[in-house]
Amino acid sequence: MINKEMIINMSKVMSVTEAANLVNDNNTIWAVCSGGGINEPGLVLDAIEKRFLQEGHPRNLNLCHTSGIGDGKGGGAEHFAHEGMVKRVIGSHWSWAPKLSHMVKDNKLEGYVLPQGVMAQLLRAIAGKKPGVISHVGLGTFVDPRYDGGALNQRSQANLVEVMEVSGSEWLFYKSFPIDVVIIRGTTADEDGNISMEHEGVYMEALPAAQAAKNCGGIVIAQVKRVAQKGTLDPRIVKVPGILVDAVVVDPEQTQSMAVNYNPAYSGEIKTSFNKSSSMPFNIRKIVARRAAMELFPKAVVNLGFGMSDGVASIALEEEIFDKVTFTVEQGVIGGIPALGVNFSLGTNPTAIIEHHSQFDWYDGGGLDLSFLAFAQVDFSGNVNVSKFGNRIVGVGGFINISQNAKKVVFCGSFSTSDLEVKAEAGELKILKEGKYRKLCSTVEQISFNSKYAKEKNQEVLFVTERAVFSLGKEGLILKEIAPGVDLEKDILDKMDFKPIISHKLKKMDSRIFKESLMGIKNEM
Repeated sequence: MINKEMIINMSKVMSVTEAANLVNDNNTIWAVCSGGGINEPGLVLDAIEKRFLQEGHPRNLNLCHTSGIGDGKGGGAEHFAHEGMVKRVIGSHWSWAPKLSHMVKDNKLEGYVLPQGVMAQLLRAIAGKKPGVISHVGLGTFVDPRYDGGALNQRSQANLVEVMEVSGSEWLFYKSFPIDVVIIRGTTADEDGNISMEHEGVYMEALPAAQAAKNCGGIVIAQVKRVAQKGTLDPRIVKVPGILVDAVVVDPEQTQSMAVNYNPAYSGEIKTSFNKSSSMPFNIRKIVARRAAMELFPKAVVNLGFGMSDGVASIALEEEIFDKVTFTVEQGVIGGIPALGVNFSLGTNPTAIIEHHSQFDWYDGGGLDLSFLAFAQVDFSGNVNVSKFGNRIVGVGGFINISQNAKKVVFCGSFSTSDLEVKAEAGELKILKEGKYRKLCSTVEQISFNSKYAKEKNQEVLFVTERAVFSLGKEGLILKEIAPGVDLEKDILDKMDFKPIISHKLKKMDSRIFKESLMGIKNEM
C-alpha cells in the first residue's frame, strides 16, 4: 500500500525525487503513455529508476502499460529493465522496450500481453469496482487461455483471462486487479492538481486510470510542463480533475514526442497545410502501400496499424484522396493524416481527439469499415502472427481489437524478409535478391489473428505484398494477383511453404503501382 502520510499537508507540486519516493516495494504501477515518448512522463520514470539503482527500492514492482511505451533507447518501460526492480509486466506491445523483452525471454520476470483496447477498458472496470471486462476480443488468439493466455514465458503462470459462456456464446473474461500508482502526463496543472492536455496530441486513458488508482486506495502522479494559479484553468479543458491527483511534477523541457518538441497541428491548436510534394521513397513500402490504398473507398472510416501499413496515409496524401476517407488511430485520433514512425499515435489536423478507451469501444463494436495492418507470418489457413517470432517479443498493441472487428482487413507486408531487394520500373517488378526468411509459412509461431474466427464472421480479408495479393477463402489463401514482371512459379510459389489456391481469375497487379509517377486514383474514387 501507499504511505499516504507522506502526502498529508504536502503541496501537490513537488520535486521529482519526492514523487519517486511515493512508490513502494511490491506496488502495481500503471504508466499512461504511448511509444516514441508520446505523453510519456519520462522525468518521473527516470527518477524511479535512479532511486532503485541508488537504494535498491522500489523493487518487485508490477508494471502495466496499455500501449507500447519507450523509445528503444532506455525510455518508457526500459526504466524498469533491472533485475529485482519488476517481477511482472503486463503490456499490449513490447518492441519499444528491447531490454525488458530480453529479460522476459530469459525468464527473469513474468511477462504478459493483453489486447490494447481491453487494457484501456479494464481501467474503467477497476475504477468502478467491477470484476473485470467481458469481451469477444482475443478469442482464438494467443491471449485465449486455451492457447497461451497472453503469457510470454514459463515463469508467467498468472490466470489473467478466462473463457466463459454468456447466453450461449463464448466470451473472454479479463480480470480486474488493484492498482497502487498511476503515472500520467499533461500540459498544465493548477495548484489544486487539475490537469489539462492542450499540448498533447492524444489523451490516452489518463482519466479512468486515475479513477482506478484512487478507488483502489492508490495515488496518482502527474507530470506537466507548467503550473497555473489555482482556479484559473477552463474547466472544459481539464482532462483529469485535481481530486484524483496527489503529486504534480514539473518538467518545462517536456516534449510532445521523442521526435517533436511541439507541433500544434498534432494537438489541434492549428490546422496546417499538408506538404503534398513530399512523397515516400519509391521502395517496397511504397509499392505495398500503393496497392493497399487501392482498397480505399469514399466515406470509409479507416484505421492504420503501425509498420508497413501506415504508408497508406502517405499514398492517400500524394494521390489527393485523403479527404475522401476518415483516418483514425487507436489512441484516439479521428480525421486528418496519421503520423508515421515514432509519432505513430499522433495525427496532423485531426477532426477530433477522443479518449483511448472510447476509441476502442467504437472499434470493438464494428465501427471501422477498413483497416490496414502489418503481418510477420501467414499460413495457408490465413492465420496471422505479428506478436512473437524467433527470439523477438513484439506483442500486439491494438492489432487484435482492430483485426477482429473491422469490416474489412488488409494485411500489408513484404513477401519475404531480411535482405530482400527489388526494383520497380516501367510498370514491372524485378526481384534482385530474395529475403532470407519466408513470411508465408507452413505454421505461424503464434496466432495473433485467427482466420477461422474471421470466416465465421464473413469478414473480408486481403494480404498485400510487393509481388502478390491473396484473399482469405473458405478453404485457405487464394492467390488473386501477381506483379507484372515476376514469374509465378519461381518468384511466388517456390518461395512459399504451402501452395495457395490459385484463382481462376488470376490477374496482374496494376502496372501503375510500379511506376514512379502518380497513379491517378483520385478520379476513380
